[in-house]
Amino acid sequence: MTEYKPIVEGLIFLSGEEGLSYQQIKQAVNCDSDSVLKSLLDELKQEYQNQEHGFELVEYASRYKFVTKESVYPYGQKLFESIKTPTLSQAALETLAIIAYKQPITRVEIEEIRGVNCEMMLKKLQARGLIDAKDRLDAVGKPLLYCVTDAFLDAFQLETLAELPDLPTIAQDDELFKEDA
Repeated sequence: MTEYKPIVEGLIFLSGEEGLSYQQIKQAVNCDSDSVLKSLLDELKQEYQNQEHGFELVEYASRYKFVTKESVYPYGQKLFESIKTPTLSQAALETLAIIAYKQPITRVEIEEIRGVNCEMMLKKLQARGLIDAKDRLDAVGKPLLYCVTDAFLDAFQLETLAELPDLPTIAQDDELFKEDA
């Protein structure tokens, strides 16, 4: 089963903040032995508890995922504070706008609207305190629901989200869609 160790490790890493259930891991590696797979997962947990690693393998809500160790947090906070700039990138503004207008919203829904992966952008916006994941959607996988924070309101000088400008409506000109006769 040791040949599955890097595969299981890689799959859990790829799953990101959502993590993987035991069943998902079992099906992915096509393992019939519960004791062998549980043993492998326990071995990985022990290995990543070692101080030489900056993250660890945890099991929350029956899902396995990698999380940053608490000892790394002050350095991560310092890193993200040091890269704060007075302006936000176009990608950050787009992501914030989607969250502000559609909140609460999942990462997958944001990615469907933007058409690109936004996991890292969400982490950066969370580190800057502009968004927060306060709840989970009651659906398969229990995805995180993102909302803007009071820091977002302060940064954009808003008292409430009701002060956001209305989104423009797109009028469809039926003439554009008629075929030439």
